[in-house]
Amino acid sequence: VQLQAYGGGLVQAGGSMRLSCAASGRGSYAMAWFRQAPGKEREFVAATSRSGRGIKFADSVKGRFNISRDNRKNAASLQMNSLKPEDTAVYYCAAVFASWDRYYREGREYRYWGQGTQVTVSS
Repeated sequence: VQLQAYGGGLVQAGGSMRLSCAASGRGSYAMAWFRQAPGKEREFVAATSRSGRGIKFADSVKGRFNISRDNRKNAASLQMNSLKPEDTAVYYCAAVFASWDRYYREGREYRYWGQGTQVTVSS
């Protein structure tokens, strides 16, 4: 399974940006987004269960970010609104084959990772 991430770039504070991630393989996957800022550890951003009914956000993005999925394309998107400079990071999508309709928020629970895409928010 390969994950291809789309989106990213430079945006001003207060702006919006959308990231998308598509999984190449067949199957039902729980998917998530993580991010890593320079000099910091990777952190959880948002996760969705394989159906999309279960979702979870990090407190730092709650109310500003939304995660959704298109199961016809085995894809998940992260809509980021009201962006702040502290959202600047490399964003990674992740996926794991899921037998149950649940989300996971720990990086170690994901088997497949995308290549990462840079999001820079200018002040």
